[in-house]
Amino acid sequence: MEKLRVTHVAKAFEDKQVLKDVNITLREKEIVSLLGVSGVGKTTLFHIIAGLTMPDEGQVVMEGEEITGKPGYVSYMLQKDLLLPYRTIVDNVALPLLVKGVKKKEAREKAGAYFEEFGLEGTQKKYPAQLSGGMRQRAALLRTYLFSKGVALLDEPFSALDTITKGSMHRWYLDIMEQIQLSTIFITHDIDEAILLSDRVFLMGGQPGTITKEIIINEPKPRREDFNLTEEFLEYKREIIRELKG
Repeated sequence: MEKLRVTHVAKAFEDKQVLKDVNITLREKEIVSLLGVSGVGKTTLFHIIAGLTMPDEGQVVMEGEEITGKPGYVSYMLQKDLLLPYRTIVDNVALPLLVKGVKKKEAREKAGAYFEEFGLEGTQKKYPAQLSGGMRQRAALLRTYLFSKGVALLDEPFSALDTITKGSMHRWYLDIMEQIQLSTIFITHDIDEAILLSDRVFLMGGQPGTITKEIIINEPKPRREDFNLTEEFLEYKREIIRELKG
C-alpha cells in the first residue's frame, strides 16, 4: 500500500532553481534512500516533504491526503541527534508526546515502554553525555518514531559513527524497522549503506536536482550476513556509480 507520494515538485530560491519535477513514492513498511552528491537538493526536498518549506510546484500526499506545506504529519530526524543535554534520556524521548499535550508522567511511561525494544533499557535516567554515539542515535530514532504518523525522514542518521558502530547500527536498524513497521526515507552519501538498508534507491542528480533513476534492491530482509561481499551487491554498486558519474 502506498504511504506517501511526491509529485512534480519544483523549488527555486531567488534566481537559483534547486529542484525540478521530482517524483518519488514510499510504500507501507518500506525503506527508501535518496542518494546523490552534495548540493543536489536532497535536504530541500526533505524540508518540502516535512511541510517546512512550500514547493513552487507539485504536491506531497500522505495516505490520500494532501499535506503540502503542512508540518506535523511526517517526522524528521536530522544528522545530529539534537538530544537536550540537561534532560534525561526518557525525557528527551518523551518530548514529542509532551508537545502533543500528554502529561509528563504518562509521556514518560509511554516512551519508557519502548526502551527495551530499542535496546535502551537502563538508560532512562542517564543524560546524553553518558551515552555512546550509537545509543544516542537509538534514542533520537525512538523520539522520531514517537512523533511520527507512520512516515519518517532520516537525514544521514549514521554518518557520524565509526565504521564498526555503523555496521552494528545497520543491523539493528533493519531489525527494529521490521518490528515497528515505520515507512522511512533517508538521505545518505554512502552507496554501501543505501544498498544494505533500502528496498529502493532513488538517485538524484543534475542542476536543478531531479530523480535520475530508481533502483530496486531485490534482496530479502533480513539481509544475509555476507550480502555486502556478494556479486549481487557489487553489481548494484557498479550500477549506482555508473549512473552517478553519467
